[in-house]
Amino acid sequence: MQIISALFVENFALRQAPGPSTRIDLTGAFFSMAAPNPVPVTIDPHLVVLIYCSPDEPGNSLLEVIFRAGPSEDDEQLARNVSPFTVEPGKFTYRLVRGELLLTSYTQIFAHCRIATSPWHLVPLTLLPPVATESNSNNG
Repeated sequence: MQIISALFVENFALRQAPGPSTRIDLTGAFFSMAAPNPVPVTIDPHLVVLIYCSPDEPGNSLLEVIFRAGPSEDDEQLARNVSPFTVEPGKFTYRLVRGELLLTSYTQIFAHCRIATSPWHLVPLTLLPPVATESNSNNG
């Protein structure tokens, strides 16, 4: 099995198409986000992981996602999710992973994703300072 794609997204929907075939509508894919409040702040980005199982493989495995403070396997672990999944051989499946991450600085973190013991697939996410709204920046 292999990870085809892993992205942070705002919205995710499945729909049927002729065939029958399934379409995946991903909207608002992002690699950075403004913090909702000044740090320290907890964010909960949604990561969608698309997985393909070749026809000659069994359709059972584990998806592991570790959110780390950097790209190295030695970087601090912020959160971890392990979920078993089943997919019909020769088909695709997806997993949605919601990280609940307490960040104390505006920084870049990485979602380290893998199936079973395969190599890591990294997805970066940069936390930016909050955006000043007109009501916050207008002193009167």
